[in-house]
Amino acid sequence: MHRYHRVSRSILTKESEVVTFSRARMLPRAGVLVAAGALFLAGCAETSSGGGGGNGGGEGVAFGATIEEYHEAFADVDPIVLYTQSPSTQGSTGGAFIDAYTSAVEEWSDGKITFDIAYSDAIAKSTEIDNAIVDGRLDIGQVLAVYEPQEFPATSALLDASVLSDQSVVTGVLQSNAWPADVALNTPEIVAEFEDKGMKLMLPAYNAGMNALFCSENRTALPDYQGRSISVGSTAGTQQVSALGSTPTSVAYTEAYEALQRGVIDCSMLSPAAAQIGGILEVAPQTVIDPQAGLAVPSGNMAMNLDVWESLPLVAQQLMWDRLDAFMTGSIEGKIWPVTVESVQEIQQYGGTIQPFADDSRVAVQDANDKIVDAIAGNSGLSDGAGFVTTVRESADKWSGIVGELGYTNETDYNGFATWYSPGKIDIDPYVQRVYEEIFLPYRPS
Repeated sequence: MHRYHRVSRSILTKESEVVTFSRARMLPRAGVLVAAGALFLAGCAETSSGGGGGNGGGEGVAFGATIEEYHEAFADVDPIVLYTQSPSTQGSTGGAFIDAYTSAVEEWSDGKITFDIAYSDAIAKSTEIDNAIVDGRLDIGQVLAVYEPQEFPATSALLDASVLSDQSVVTGVLQSNAWPADVALNTPEIVAEFEDKGMKLMLPAYNAGMNALFCSENRTALPDYQGRSISVGSTAGTQQVSALGSTPTSVAYTEAYEALQRGVIDCSMLSPAAAQIGGILEVAPQTVIDPQAGLAVPSGNMAMNLDVWESLPLVAQQLMWDRLDAFMTGSIEGKIWPVTVESVQEIQQYGGTIQPFADDSRVAVQDANDKIVDAIAGNSGLSDGAGFVTTVRESADKWSGIVGELGYTNETDYNGFATWYSPGKIDIDPYVQRVYEEIFLPYRPS
């Protein structure tokens, strides 16, 4: 069994306890190992897997290959172990997209590719995932560029543009998980931001559900927001909150419960998943999601260590690319919609409702959104900012049309979704196939 350029590390602590680490890699790109104190290196660097050698070599399979054809292609490939992590506990809805992807890759490779998964972000917290991928603690992970706008200026421009996304409960989820990925893979600066740091951008700009305003009291009209304090986590969110006449502030979602309970903040701009994890719905069940006035959508980017990616045999690269369909399905069917159901139920349990903005607030946010998108034209991370703005507007409109063309509609609003929805009620296979073929297939390894 081969793992990629791995060593075991033992550190003798002050208490004379031995701590073993096996998630560090000697990276050819870096060419150095950093040793400190009583660091003892055990073992040796291991080579890439067989069945075609490194740098994506060996025989591949055609697009559309069956699971049996993949099994046959992996027959002579040595076992591969890849290290990753999940943001949630094992088996929970919060990590359903990770479980769906890793399980599909393992099954289709006939067990030749397996994943060592650390749960609850045990290896690297959200602000450090990109570093963990580069330095070898993780082989593949979900990078959250929103926390590092200076490191990922072009990706951050796309995150700001997410205010153009449809925010509705069905069509919005589908549209907002398509057009940003389309734009990202066709924007050289976004791809380069990852590659220049030593990462292969696998699945860009997926989201885990819409952002919402969770408030301790019912607030929909502009006077309701005047002078209030609202916690936000992005520059776009700061501009939107300011447009409502409120004061934006930074409060981690893990601390928002106490801040809301004590009246330090009046609302928090979060995804329903983060609100659930933070227990915020108990103290702030009055929720605003407006399909026509989008709040910045929290997005992630699945990336892989570039050295590891390039040392995989071609068939392994192709499989990991082809099974991005499982990631998309797991994200939408396994996480977003189940979390929406749970959130709605909890909101209602604590006496809240989900409402759109009143007309005056909607206009204020829409005006702010136009300014946010127009300002992207001057983003220093883009060679043609004005062209990028045109592209994102066209792609958002295009994918709204495709979602409608495929027959998807909003049969209910958020309040009714918990009783209307059930697993399997919405067949997203035609959508996932269209997204893969139009967005990802042109970049399939060959």
